Amino acid sequence: MGKNEFLTPKAIANRIKAKGLQKLRWYCQMCQKQCRDENGFKCHCMSEGHQRQMQVFGQNPTRIIEGYSEEFEKSFLEHMKRSHRFSRIAATVVYNEYINDRHHVHMNSTEWATLTEFVKYLGRTGKCKVDETPKGWFITYIDRDSETLFKERMKNKRIKADMADEEKQEKEIMKQIEKAAQLMQPPNSDPDQPSLVEPPRELNVEDGVKIGFSLGSLARPGTKEKPEASRVAFDEVGEEKYEEINNGNNLKRKGSGGGKSTLDELMRDEEKKKEKMNRKDYWLHEGTVVKVMSKALAEKGYYKQKGVVRKVIDKYVGEIEMLESKHVLRVDQAELETVIPQVGGRVKIVNGAYRGSLARLLGVDTEHFCAKVQIEKGPYEGRVLKAVEYEDICKVAQKGW
Repeated sequence: MGKNEFLTPKAIANRIKAKGLQKLRWYCQMCQKQCRDENGFKCHCMSEGHQRQMQVFGQNPTRIIEGYSEEFEKSFLEHMKRSHRFSRIAATVVYNEYINDRHHVHMNSTEWATLTEFVKYLGRTGKCKVDETPKGWFITYIDRDSETLFKERMKNKRIKADMADEEKQEKEIMKQIEKAAQLMQPPNSDPDQPSLVEPPRELNVEDGVKIGFSLGSLARPGTKEKPEASRVAFDEVGEEKYEEINNGNNLKRKGSGGGKSTLDELMRDEEKKKEKMNRKDYWLHEGTVVKVMSKALAEKGYYKQKGVVRKVIDKYVGEIEMLESKHVLRVDQAELETVIPQVGGRVKIVNGAYRGSLARLLGVDTEHFCAKVQIEKGPYEGRVLKAVEYEDICKVAQKGW
């Protein structure tokens, strides 16, 4: 039996010692060999096998380092997806779990010298959501799996289809309102056509009192309108009696507008449906001006500073270009606030029934923390919203930002 065969005590002792993690400085990635001390690593570097591997490395070092970097990144993200797919966790915890496998790709063979550099790289490329806290770096895996993206695309497609149906229904309601308003208006008098209104007739009474009656216009053919109630025109009857009769007729006419109240009720129901459908827990929109409220960024001078949302990542994170310094930050929407412009400025409705519509700010109610806006573009153009909360509208950046 040889000196270091598989079942010899020496070989068994070596395997037992090699079970645990060793120092990274004594690991050779090219040879995939872990040494237990400095002397062993020195002897390995002088061996012929290591020298041949170093000659291979010297022929194309950039390609080999890029290959190790890609393999390290792929394995790290695969571990994140498998173990911490939907959680926010410290980067050091994930790294310690990853290196438990003795055969992992070591970081000293990649283009990243430290874990911090690797975490920043994941944040820049949008593969993970990265947060720097007093307790260290925290990362959240961003799921970009093909199945997840397909489901997201189908969901967005359904939302767009629902919005299109909603716009069609809204247009039909507006047509019904206009038609009802035209039917409620009195017919225009045309001098070429004979008048349908009979002239008032006078009735002479023996005591000399004259009373005139004027019959209302006849209903137009094809309509369901009732003829207007007759009015009493007085000559010597008395002013008090005349006002009493006419006021009663006015009240009757006001009470007859039941069709309009039904349309108002229908519109209110549609408003509630739109509010329920378009009210989301995320509100970031590209091209809006927001204020950074993260106290963690106070030391760098970004606290309560304004910026423009250049890009929305994963619905809840925005790339903010600061207005003063032109620096680009990646901030969660929980650490941002909407900005209200001066009266007359342009805003975007970022949440609620009319989400995504552009509007003009008409007024601000500081007591109830709401604003009055008028929609400028879209199927609801010209509609005035009287009580929109501050959180549902945001200033629109000027062109050329």
